[in-house]
Amino acid sequence: MSGTVFNPNPTVFRSSSSSASSRKLLAAKKSLWINESQPSFDQSMEDDEEEAIDQDEIFDLIRNIYDPEHPNTLEELHVVSAPQIDIRENRVKVEFTPTVPHCGMSTLIGLSIRVRLIRSLPTRFKLDIVVKPGSHQSEHAVNKQLNDKERVAAALENPTLVKTVEDCLTGRA
Repeated sequence: MSGTVFNPNPTVFRSSSSSASSRKLLAAKKSLWINESQPSFDQSMEDDEEEAIDQDEIFDLIRNIYDPEHPNTLEELHVVSAPQIDIRENRVKVEFTPTVPHCGMSTLIGLSIRVRLIRSLPTRFKLDIVVKPGSHQSEHAVNKQLNDKERVAAALENPTLVKTVEDCLTGRA
């Protein structure tokens, strides 16, 4: 991305150990693109079975996403935490806290969270990815970008942006 570093010296916290539930959900990684391959009848029956998902499972999915500017995870930088996740019926709301109020990478962080959850959760879940109220100077604009289907789709058509998101998800820099 750009050469500007928005937070050159972030506070890094110790992360807790990963759980088996995140490894299980990540092993069943889905394509970002719907209908990339037609599922068999057996697979579509499995998708219809509703399995309860809790706050900790969602946190396990997003905790190890890497910050686009630093070699640290979102958990280590306290950008995400389990209490910032709300699950009600088929709706998942993830609130994240940028490390600085003027963070130019907030949209990219939110997009990385969205992509990880799209790939990992059943399609019945609606995702709301938002910046913690009062934590970013452009909170409304960032939230609007992250939750507008057309803007997200357009962003994911940009090969450079997709590569950057993939790097955040895999830890490659």
